[in-house]
Amino acid sequence: MEILFYSATFCLLAFMVLATYDGFYLHLWKYELFNKRESLFEHKTHTVRALLFPLIVWFLFVDTSGIFAFLLGMVLVVIDLVVLGIDAYSEKESRTFMGGLPMWEYIIHLFSNGFHFSAIVLAVVLKFRIIDGQLVYLEHLASSPGKELLSLISINILPGAILLGLIHLLLLLPKPQFLWHTYRRKINCC
Repeated sequence: MEILFYSATFCLLAFMVLATYDGFYLHLWKYELFNKRESLFEHKTHTVRALLFPLIVWFLFVDTSGIFAFLLGMVLVVIDLVVLGIDAYSEKESRTFMGGLPMWEYIIHLFSNGFHFSAIVLAVVLKFRIIDGQLVYLEHLASSPGKELLSLISINILPGAILLGLIHLLLLLPKPQFLWHTYRRKINCC
């Protein structure tokens, strides 16, 4: 059981590292997808996913006290899967300005989403047991070092995840875009 908590923690952290590099550095900083006409739809799908992620973390990893939070988390995961499919379908046209999606970025997307959904599957598996041949939902999980680590990491990634979602959302608006361009141009790195 303990290995599931550590595995979920690893997957969550790996996703956050890759998603931050891809979602912030590549999509917002380097390529400014929100600023390209053909990439605006992709930016919108990324915005939806960036806003869903902290909610999914909250309902599946932090607020583990009841079936309602779990079910709400699962509904958000299904929405996330649908948006991911729409995003993946639209990416070919979205990246025409740069000759298509680079293979290395495609690989980052594969690993990032793999870790994302692996963490979710592990969180789901942790909530159920087979008792006397029946699948039983567990309202409360016993405390353990692995559970405490997963809770600590989950709570501590929320501020950054919320911030990244809000940045995506704000960059759909003209005034924040203007401010982004103004200050982004003053930084000569990356």
